[in-house]
Amino acid sequence: MKDLREVIASADAPKAIGPYSQAIRAGGMVFLSGQIPLDPRTGEMVGGQDVRAQTERVMQNLEAVLAAASLSFAHVVKATIYLTDLGDFAVVNEVYGKRFEGLAPPARATVQVAALPRGSKVEIDLVALTAGVLAPEDPDGSARSARTGRAGAGEPIDG
Repeated sequence: MKDLREVIASADAPKAIGPYSQAIRAGGMVFLSGQIPLDPRTGEMVGGQDVRAQTERVMQNLEAVLAAASLSFAHVVKATIYLTDLGDFAVVNEVYGKRFEGLAPPARATVQVAALPRGSKVEIDLVALTAGVLAPEDPDGSARSARTGRAGAGEPIDG
């Protein structure tokens, strides 16, 4: 049986530190594994206990994996943020939000967890749609349903 999944990997993001892929493309979607603030060149943690620096590195790592799939943050439809301290939410939200300025932000969940790998304070995973299934945009920048041409039509956008 043919595998309908494609492994996505980037040398500009940390190598997987376990039995998983950086991302998998399947059925018009790309599922990005959670990223923690590891430097892709050294494999070492970045930022010490500075959650802002950690979040910047996480977002850079995610951006690299998206790029390896020929995608960007504009393609992201769902994010999950894991924090060891919800008191860090405002700082993480600020850094994360900058990647979505001028875009419709994705759906998101943020949860506090007891611990994260390597003592990280933040981990983020993403789900993105591939470019072929995105709805076209009107000149005014609003996304429209590929099927009906109406904004907010609530229909699938795979045409």
